[in-house]
Amino acid sequence: MPAFKLERDVFFVGFMGAGKTSVARRVARMCALVSVDVDAYLERRAGKTVKDIFAQSGEAGFRALESEVLKALAEGEPRLVSCGGGIVARPENRELLRAEGFVVYLKVSVDEALRRIGDTASRPLLKDIGNARKIQEERERLYEEVADIGIDTTGKQVAGIACEVKAALLKEGVLWQPQK
Repeated sequence: MPAFKLERDVFFVGFMGAGKTSVARRVARMCALVSVDVDAYLERRAGKTVKDIFAQSGEAGFRALESEVLKALAEGEPRLVSCGGGIVARPENRELLRAEGFVVYLKVSVDEALRRIGDTASRPLLKDIGNARKIQEERERLYEEVADIGIDTTGKQVAGIACEVKAALLKEGVLWQPQK
């Protein structure tokens, strides 16, 4: 079976624990595509963990690096890109997401995210549940603003969500399979 092709980047957005990275990787395996996680790419590029960058440079410093990485990724060949939960915080990122790709918003509640993540040590913004709810509420409209499609992930497994995403990408013409 020949590999699938993407017309443009597919960006996965949503709150922490929505499954952005897991779903992007699963779709990539299903379709023989490349997937990149913005946070992992950023960590390799900076030589530090997200947690360390937050501790040393604060959220503003992290967001600046995140914007650089997003721009760099958008310049390459089309791929599946799982974004950090706060990527939508900066207007320039929202503009880039809309202009350069197809945006899949994976919806998740804070409670569901906490159940999925468990240990919040690597998630500095999830340590305070009240603050996490406030952040999720503030970002929800931004996710909606950039989204081409939204998929509720509550109670669903990664494989099922990946199948929904693949079907939506095929339907929208973002994903296609060349004929031999």
